[in-house]
Amino acid sequence: MVANRVYDFAVIGGGLVGLATARALLARHPEAALILLEKESEVASHQSGRNSGVLHSGIYYKRGSLKAKLTAQGRQAMLDLCREHAIPYQLCGKVILAKKEREISPLEQLYQQGLDNSLEVSLIDQDQLKEVEPYARASGALWVPQAGIVDFRQVAQCLADDLQGHGAELRLGTRLMDFEDKKNAILMQTSRGDVRARFAVNCAGLFSDRLTRQSGIDPELRIVPFRGEYFRFRPGAQRLVRGLIYPLADPRFPFLGVHLTRTTDGEVLAGPNAVFSFKREGYQKLDFSIGDTFESLSYIGFWRLVLPHLNSGLGEMFRSWNVGAFARALQDMVPEIEVSDLEPARAGVRAQAVDKNGKLVEDFRFARGERWLHVLNAPSPAATASLAVGEHVADKVEELYV
Repeated sequence: MVANRVYDFAVIGGGLVGLATARALLARHPEAALILLEKESEVASHQSGRNSGVLHSGIYYKRGSLKAKLTAQGRQAMLDLCREHAIPYQLCGKVILAKKEREISPLEQLYQQGLDNSLEVSLIDQDQLKEVEPYARASGALWVPQAGIVDFRQVAQCLADDLQGHGAELRLGTRLMDFEDKKNAILMQTSRGDVRARFAVNCAGLFSDRLTRQSGIDPELRIVPFRGEYFRFRPGAQRLVRGLIYPLADPRFPFLGVHLTRTTDGEVLAGPNAVFSFKREGYQKLDFSIGDTFESLSYIGFWRLVLPHLNSGLGEMFRSWNVGAFARALQDMVPEIEVSDLEPARAGVRAQAVDKNGKLVEDFRFARGERWLHVLNAPSPAATASLAVGEHVADKVEELYV
């Protein structure tokens, strides 16, 4: 570390979006001094490293939308990165199941959307479904061969190594405590000393809204944390799932529903559910933060979100505490699953942005300051699309910085 050094760029947050943003900025400005600050001792310690590892196809997004564009570009960039650096991945494909006859029509609409997005999707009958997933049962199914799995922790570490190899400084275990704008730079007070930067990008994920407010900007939303809990299959039950098995998503919610996912190391994960978390980084059921809880419960947008969907929310909470109920949700897709097949696995917390009207913010959201760009919402599939998202964020930085 050089005393009184002024960095050209500081990126706050060592998740996939922060790492990809730093990578894109450094590629455009190879002579720039760039620092990335991450409060944990490892990159991808939260959302980026606590998900099911699915490489999404982009089937859920309308043609021409920013999500569809970034997913298509990001997915291809992710595959190229994995091939170049020998990061494990598999294009195992995904089936999306219509469990009831009334879901056939929405499934057909999703099929058409897949075609619109240039995906090689196909509607398959029960016999064809058995060829792909022998133990799955449904009234109808959609086959998406472009979907796959990848180890996003390895991806994140690869990006971190690449940044350091190109001269960036990664300061891990460094918490941003406070900051103030000076004449020509932002003075950041961190747990490991002061950092000065001419421009900063907030990629703080679960804490992005707080950092934005701290900078004097009203983000017009709040991050409400939802914990997603997973079970893993015991070894004898892993034969029941070959690739990815999803239910048809309920369009009223941003969550895709409890699904079955094979991982690159051979495990099978079931989940996640979606329950309100009483702590922004609350990965255990009993984790609790007075400040985080008060911040959510005192927000009018939270109540406008949850009250109309109270029954669904209570159902998610019941499945959180009752493994039998969780298993029954899985049996709707794969009837042979037994409660004894499941054992608790990791959990993740989703940074769900909610506006004051109780609407879930489903698209990317940014806020700008004189020397700041705040990434307030990088929604799913941000991990899959992260390399393209990083380029998109860098575009916005260029508008302000250059």
